[in-house]
Amino acid sequence: MTPIDSIVARLNALHPKRIDLSLERLQRLLAALDHPERKLPPVIHIAGTNGKGSTVAFLRAILEAANLRVHTYTSPHLVRFNERFRLGDVGAGKLVSDVELKAALEECERANAGQPITVFEITTAAGMLLFSRHPADVLLLEVGLGGRLDATNVIDKPLATVVTPISIDHTDFLGDTLEKIAAEKAGIFKRNVPAIVAAQNRDVLAVLERQAARLQAPMKIAGEDWTATEERGRLVYQDDNGLLDLPAPKLYGRHQFENAGLAIAALRAIPQFKISPAAFEAGMVKADWPARLHRLSAGRLVNLAPPGSELWLDGGHNPDGGRAVAAALADLEERVSRPLVLIVGMLSTKDCAGFLRNFSGLARRLIAVPVAVSDNAMTAEAVAETARAVDLPAVSRGSLDEALDAVCKLDLDPPPRILITGSLYLAGDVLRENGTLPA
Repeated sequence: MTPIDSIVARLNALHPKRIDLSLERLQRLLAALDHPERKLPPVIHIAGTNGKGSTVAFLRAILEAANLRVHTYTSPHLVRFNERFRLGDVGAGKLVSDVELKAALEECERANAGQPITVFEITTAAGMLLFSRHPADVLLLEVGLGGRLDATNVIDKPLATVVTPISIDHTDFLGDTLEKIAAEKAGIFKRNVPAIVAAQNRDVLAVLERQAARLQAPMKIAGEDWTATEERGRLVYQDDNGLLDLPAPKLYGRHQFENAGLAIAALRAIPQFKISPAAFEAGMVKADWPARLHRLSAGRLVNLAPPGSELWLDGGHNPDGGRAVAAALADLEERVSRPLVLIVGMLSTKDCAGFLRNFSGLARRLIAVPVAVSDNAMTAEAVAETARAVDLPAVSRGSLDEALDAVCKLDLDPPPRILITGSLYLAGDVLRENGTLPA
């Protein structure tokens, strides 16, 4: 266990495991820290269900290509807790060091003085300390859960708010309908601050429009105020300010064209930024976000896969995320046909059947594995049973190594395309086991 892991484990004891969304605990801590949230660089605040991290990745890549210093706050991490905090510098930022992160967390722990608080809240306070003490041109602030009562929602006047596609997830905390969830996400909107919104379900959009109108927040909506489409292998973006003909995003999948378009629309809605076409171009080819349709090209797990096969990783875990991944795999199949094998681990808090149903008829076989690092993990056999119920041939194995050995024994020709998916916890395990550390 690293020093950072030890601190996080200690902080876990300060609050019951069940989350109860509130801003009061964090506001008390921020006051004790002399309000670092009031000393931050200008903020772009990002909420949504799917695509938040990828949208942040595009925003960061474009802004860095424009020679701006960009802080980012994202969650969860995959391998190292430090991944949540990226400190900006000209050209490219870097993850916070162990020494500096340890000092910030301990400072927050002392200021909190043993009072109840969640790890995410104290982590957010530590991030705000770090970001307030390092000069930058912009902070990309990703919501952890929901929006209205999320710990990040202590920013009074961001440059812009951004909402990625909203779907059903975290119903215990956000509500059991799309409209309730949308109302929570819309809680990041601020009076007279531009709100840039991805394509949404009609009922979701109605909720977002009502909240934006209430706050007189000028709203830009995908498909109405801008379009971002794939044409001849390129991204063509168009709005009232003109057309951009850009390279295809480095991040794979047709949904990444939509995420990239959302990032472009957000930056073009902020008058303080004058981004050149060259910076938008560079951002498309430089954006990187691990475990999102991420092809692993080398490493220990790659060496365990059948010779000549492809090993892909995606942390998708809800039905809409699964739909996007399945569509991308169908596109890959049209280009280069290979039998698809899924290796899946999931949490009991997720809609396993809804996620897996997207792959019925597309995957040749599913091999279920346990997710080792979560108390809420489904057993591998429970995942396999769910897969069989949605017409996916499935077996269970006790580890990633055993699963890859089972793929080898299938003796498929041509060698298969293997996708490991179903959980960001599992994705972190894969990167750790493979020796692929996010930088």
